[in-house]
Amino acid sequence: MNEPELLRLARAVIETEAEAVAGLAARIDGAFARACRHMLECEGRVVVLGMGKSGHIGGKIAATLASTGTPAFFVHPGEASHGDLGMITAKDAVLAISNSGETEEILTILPLIKRLGVPLIAMTGNPASTLARAATVHIDVSVPQEACPLGLAPTASTTATLAMGDALAIALLEARGFTAEDFARTHPGGRLGRRLLLLIRDIMHTGEAVPKVREGTLLRDALVEMTRKGLGMTAVVDGEEHVLGIFTDGDLRRALDREVDVHTTPIEAVMTRNCKTVGADLLAAEALQIMEAHKINALLVVEDGERLVGALNMHDLLRAGVL
Repeated sequence: MNEPELLRLARAVIETEAEAVAGLAARIDGAFARACRHMLECEGRVVVLGMGKSGHIGGKIAATLASTGTPAFFVHPGEASHGDLGMITAKDAVLAISNSGETEEILTILPLIKRLGVPLIAMTGNPASTLARAATVHIDVSVPQEACPLGLAPTASTTATLAMGDALAIALLEARGFTAEDFARTHPGGRLGRRLLLLIRDIMHTGEAVPKVREGTLLRDALVEMTRKGLGMTAVVDGEEHVLGIFTDGDLRRALDREVDVHTTPIEAVMTRNCKTVGADLLAAEALQIMEAHKINALLVVEDGERLVGALNMHDLLRAGVL
């Protein structure tokens, strides 16, 4: 098979699956809304069932629901009939996925699910199927054709089911008022979690690691402090540790351009006054925004009327995964 033919087949698959997903929009109706309502009113968890490829899609849908504010988990229907059915309680809701609606493993446990009295939401490609007729709510995810040229491998049907699952998850997210901060709490190890949950106090330098000099210090001694602490700057404070200004690498370059004598010039003659400071309880992501907005690479952290308590620079944000 030559390259143009391979490309033609690939485009045909994408087009077929895109049409299948686009066709779902007309089916977002009262049944979809009732399914959302059952999930919102569920006091337990949404239990997702599916065999084969539908099971793989079901696992992803369960994971998406769980990460967007709707507690959910996946149960393998074959295992459910051998003990795992005990994972479903009377406070749960069940989302059963089967393209044919006649999956034997799901139908086997159907009477037990009905006996529990839990809402059964079915996603099938056959509204006349056993599963669809037994469901509390049926969502039609049928497709005109599979992308597979043999019409056998689940392709367009699984893509459509996945898209409908995403639609449910996002509708529920909005209905619950789920926020970016809520999302971060379910993803503490991810970059978003670090950006939204990490505070400046979690990454700032404190104590002896904070570069600082008193007013009246000569520039040469301030340079020694900067080199020793390695943050590319030093705070300038008064006797009560109140911030008077900051001296950075940029200030040093400007001082050298003016041919300032580093041996005789006091630090307050070359420091930046009215420098940007932040509180320790500010989000690290907000510190990044301040640095980017003002085109600076470091911030001093203060409390109680500008008393110096810490410092951080762009490299600290980078190491923390905020940048």
